[in-house]
Amino acid sequence: MTPRSVGRYDSHDPESYERPRRHTRPRTKERPAYDDAVPAIVVTVDRGRFTCLLDDGPDKGTVITAMKARPLGRKAVVVGDRVRIVGDTSGAEGSLARIVLVDERRTVLRRTADDTDPVERVIVANADQLVIVAALADPEPRPRLIDRALVAAYDAGMEPLLCLTKADLADPATLIGIYRPLGVEHVVTQRGADPANVRERLVGRTSVLVGHSGVGKSTLVNALVPDAGRSTGVVNAVTGRGRHTSTNVLMLPLPREGGGGGVDGWIVDTPGIRSFGLAHVDPDHLIEAFPDLHDLTAACPRGCTHASGEPECGLDEATGDQADRVASFRRLLASRESSEY
Repeated sequence: MTPRSVGRYDSHDPESYERPRRHTRPRTKERPAYDDAVPAIVVTVDRGRFTCLLDDGPDKGTVITAMKARPLGRKAVVVGDRVRIVGDTSGAEGSLARIVLVDERRTVLRRTADDTDPVERVIVANADQLVIVAALADPEPRPRLIDRALVAAYDAGMEPLLCLTKADLADPATLIGIYRPLGVEHVVTQRGADPANVRERLVGRTSVLVGHSGVGKSTLVNALVPDAGRSTGVVNAVTGRGRHTSTNVLMLPLPREGGGGGVDGWIVDTPGIRSFGLAHVDPDHLIEAFPDLHDLTAACPRGCTHASGEPECGLDEATGDQADRVASFRRLLASRESSEY
């Protein structure tokens, strides 16, 4: 008896056996446990490659280059993320590991490209402190940009610190007075000075430095981390603006004072900013950063934005020093609505 043919192949030919169809493989929600994954910290990101430092074990501090594993999908991995990596974690030249897990973030510093952009961008994860670097002169300080950075810090649950540079060129008293009602801590430095007073505020913290170009941010980073090698620039005499020198976000270990190895904290240097979009910030969330003012809003009518001119706003009941604090808070709210810097 002649064997029955199947299509153009004989039933005994290997090609006659049915191949598995697409989507026939049973799906499962089980995912690999990655028990052998090694903890690390992301210190910089460049075109899909993540530079990480091992954060545990005998090889702690080893520099690893990694890529994001496909199961993470479109999930963003940013500087400051605590991650788990597998693969080649030797740190040898040409080696490549994989980021397979991202730990839950404690804080997230975000901004949008502008105030009409609905897409928020995470700048840094797991930072404790936002250091707003502003020059007292050359270039002139821009309080509105400082206000916006403060809004971003309060929204992220980070503690702000105002770092005023170039005190040899101008008196810091006026700028300090503007932010005193908000209780913003400050530190003052000048060109060529020992940054010991700044360093004191960074020990034991992960601090993000932000500021527009030319304020001396990269110079400060180089003084705090001698081998950082961050490029520095000058201020244009015509425009009064600095030139972008740092081009990527970079997390650097703050060396332990006196040498001998070890880390006293982390510094995250960011590129000079010209805008700080705040489209993602909810005013009701913002006021939660000021518990005393938040208590005053308990009697506010529904939908109150707490801005100046709002009818029956509880903030209008503030008196004395608290009234000054309300005025400063409302200035922050106004800065969120204005695109002028």
